[in-house]
Amino acid sequence: MELVLATRNRHKVSEIRAVLQGLKMTIRTLDDFPAVTEVEEDGATCRENAIKKARIVAQESGKLALADDTGLEVQALAGRPGVHSSRFAGEQATFSDNRQKLLQEMKGVPGLKRKAWFRCVIALASPALVLAVEEGVLPGTIAVQEQGQEGFGYDPVFLLLGRGKTLAEVPPEEKNRISHRAIALAKMKRHLGRLFS
Repeated sequence: MELVLATRNRHKVSEIRAVLQGLKMTIRTLDDFPAVTEVEEDGATCRENAIKKARIVAQESGKLALADDTGLEVQALAGRPGVHSSRFAGEQATFSDNRQKLLQEMKGVPGLKRKAWFRCVIALASPALVLAVEEGVLPGTIAVQEQGQEGFGYDPVFLLLGRGKTLAEVPPEEKNRISHRAIALAKMKRHLGRLFS
């Protein structure tokens, strides 16, 4: 049995593989299916984007597909960057560009108003229908400067509650237990376990 991860992001692939290990399936990625359309993430929510990606990749690959969409929601910015997290600083923005824009917009915002949370929505689809959708949320705050070398995306500016560390300062194996993606994947793993047992 095969499962296609609807991503080319190697960081996401390694995190997903780590959480899903133990299931009797072969995990493939979009790199194995070069003819699959590059899905435009134009949904109004992470949920819409995850479902759209899973559906299209399942239909075009002819296999079960797992897609996620993740957003960083910052209270002081009225929930931004949210669904636009990967393009916060522009369409061709790098992870670093996005972090710098966020830190700039948060300049002068006091500690108590720096609350934020990561939201990850994961969808599982067959070529015919959407089988399951799960969500994980990780609360935290926005740091005043980047800290740590691990992870990717906004990890170096996302402080874990009560830890005094960013997500980029915890080892990958710990992140794979506590992150928003890990929370959503743990829920999804139950659905996958029924299919791949």
